[in-house]
Amino acid sequence: MKKSVVFILNPISGSGHKEYIPSIIDKYIDKDKFNYKCVFTEYAGHAEKIATQCREDGVDIVAAVGGDGTVNEVGRALTHSSTALAVIPCGSGNGLARHLMIPLNLKKSIEIINEDEVHDLDYGIINGHDFFCTCGMGFDAFISMKFAKSGKRGPITYVENVLREGLKYKPETYELIDETGTKHYKALLISCANASQYGNNAYIAPHASMNDGLMDVIIMEPFDVIDAPQVSFEMFNKTLDKNSHIKTFRCKTLHVRRSKEGEIHFDGEPVMTGPDIDVHLEPKGIKVVVNPFANKDARKPNIIQNAFSQFFNDINDIRTNITNQSRKVEALSKSIQKKLNL
Repeated sequence: MKKSVVFILNPISGSGHKEYIPSIIDKYIDKDKFNYKCVFTEYAGHAEKIATQCREDGVDIVAAVGGDGTVNEVGRALTHSSTALAVIPCGSGNGLARHLMIPLNLKKSIEIINEDEVHDLDYGIINGHDFFCTCGMGFDAFISMKFAKSGKRGPITYVENVLREGLKYKPETYELIDETGTKHYKALLISCANASQYGNNAYIAPHASMNDGLMDVIIMEPFDVIDAPQVSFEMFNKTLDKNSHIKTFRCKTLHVRRSKEGEIHFDGEPVMTGPDIDVHLEPKGIKVVVNPFANKDARKPNIIQNAFSQFFNDINDIRTNITNQSRKVEALSKSIQKKLNL
């Protein structure tokens, strides 16, 4: 008996038009295995409404064709059900797809659905909002709010907001309570990660897993502007957890208290909330179509990631040279002053 698949397409996610996608799906979906149909969203929240109906109708797989916002809308309608979430990445960051190693190529991502390998994976909840990749508070939530209000999409707009607002943002002091006790941190941001990255191969939690029953909590302590290139390099090189400004631990539940209300985000979607924030993990709470070849694909070199690594390596070399030259100038200045005093 054939399985049923509904493709939910967000026409405004990422860049470019989506009208051609149904014809690509028709060409590459395995019609011996699946009956399918495509539905375009018409407004914010429509994907969740469509996915909810699919769940009630007993559809086997619902594929989110869009970015992480579309994935979140579809995913939160399918938690604790027999309907599986699939991802056809067409957004700006594609964080969940990248974590699951779903190909960004349309044809290849459809072929992953044809493989029909479904796993029960974890997801998280922050103040009643479901998330599948990351959630958080502090600078990343603040920037997410600025990004949402900008009216533009894409990584360039995101970077513009980071550069424009970064120097203005003031770190906050947080109280964190988990199963082991209470901790206090002054932090630029606090992120709770179910998956490893924000998107665009920016790994906020390099070792996060979606099937271990735990979320990775990342505390990014304040750092100087001169350290920013190094932090960026380590994020793209999967070594952020080794930075001295980063503190990490794992837990199932977390309560965060801050001094005032502010932004939080769930999979990059920002909302305002009060000073108290509750985050917890729902183990094996959603069925997801996964890439059965992920381990094999992980061994392939990532050209874009290597380019970013080389770029930030070069920046770090420049930073080191500037620091060394500054020390030499300072030493020479002290030597001259000493001789003049003589």
